[in-house]
Amino acid sequence: MDQPVQNRSLGVNLPGHKEAWEMVLGELRHDMSRALYETWVQPLRLVGYENKTFTVGAYNSYGKDWVEGRLSAQITRILEGLYNEPVSFKVIVQNGFYKGGASSPSMGTKQSSFQGGSQFIEPSIQVEEDEPPQIISTKIDFFEEQDETAVGAAPVNDRSRKFMLQRAYGSERARLIQPERGMFLTNYFFNNWLPLIGHSAFTVILAARSLCFWNPMTGELRNVVETEMGELAERAAVSVRTVKDVLNNELVQRYFLRYRVRRVMTSNGVRTAGISLQVRMDDPLTPLDQVTSGLMEEEEWYFPEFSGEKE
Repeated sequence: MDQPVQNRSLGVNLPGHKEAWEMVLGELRHDMSRALYETWVQPLRLVGYENKTFTVGAYNSYGKDWVEGRLSAQITRILEGLYNEPVSFKVIVQNGFYKGGASSPSMGTKQSSFQGGSQFIEPSIQVEEDEPPQIISTKIDFFEEQDETAVGAAPVNDRSRKFMLQRAYGSERARLIQPERGMFLTNYFFNNWLPLIGHSAFTVILAARSLCFWNPMTGELRNVVETEMGELAERAAVSVRTVKDVLNNELVQRYFLRYRVRRVMTSNGVRTAGISLQVRMDDPLTPLDQVTSGLMEEEEWYFPEFSGEKE
């Protein structure tokens, strides 16, 4: 039974661990997006509170690492405020919570809001401010809970589902590949822009986007980076000369990439110290499609300081 804890110094009854966890969930539900909450917090299961350590269970090591890395400090602050004493927050992997019944976390296969295009899979993840720059987040949940009451529906194999989830997100291979982080690539960009700008420009644009972050669902955008042409060349697997040619290509400058050279004063005079790069993360219409559709693109999508650079 979830008994309230009495704080003798204050003479008040403090919440039991179940009540405290409900309070924590209420705070998190208010502070987080619904997608984040339902993906990472809702599947957590309460274990208990003992020796000033509050413990919850996660479905797998991936969920454990995500909660510990992004929510541990916030949850600890909430718990310490409730108990008025130092509290340790601990997440363990305990798959036994999720065997059958309503306790199983639901991961329904849903169509992304983007129409068409190739995309890597991210299960409702949004990268926080302190994350290193990543590319676009898309919302696609992984596996669909089958309705066993439907006519002709095959029974759900819980072991098979857990194996698939473990293989996708709980293996050493997945740790290296990081399938939850990816770049959104539209069929339009591939089919319509690639023939116009060529393979070199195509790869340089993707390399530049990989330095930035854009979440079209939340509108969060970080698309101005300090880099060097050598870094872009390495990421795109082309020469520095090719990068320079791409950055000065009229179509690329007009629609995708703008740069300005950073110069610093040294004892030997002015020298180049890399480039500042502004990257367009969404895909514009091609000039032909603008004319045929009557949907004209804005001439200047970039900041004024990125106007007119040539090398």
